[in-house]
Amino acid sequence: MILRVTPEAVQRFQKEWGFASGDTVRIFVRYSGFSESGPYSFGIMKDTPRYPAVLVEIEGISFFMEQNDTWFVEEEALTIAEANEEIVFRRHASSSELDAEA
Repeated sequence: MILRVTPEAVQRFQKEWGFASGDTVRIFVRYSGFSESGPYSFGIMKDTPRYPAVLVEIEGISFFMEQNDTWFVEEEALTIAEANEEIVFRRHASSSELDAEA
């Protein structure tokens, strides 16, 4: 699993969510009911890593997913981006798709 956070998303987290250098941000899977994309979605919260499966640090902010949440994106790459002033999650079937996006 690959985790990527775009610079625009980091700026949105800093400006709108108040995240700062030294913060640790957990990306987790949550049940969200029925929608076009299925019953699960991603959530975001400040938290301390316990069993991180993936962790990336950008501008001093650490973004991570715990081992028990990676089942939702196994064998995939996940990009956290900003679009239309919102945080969006983009799942990629392979890292080659991720490279093409960069």
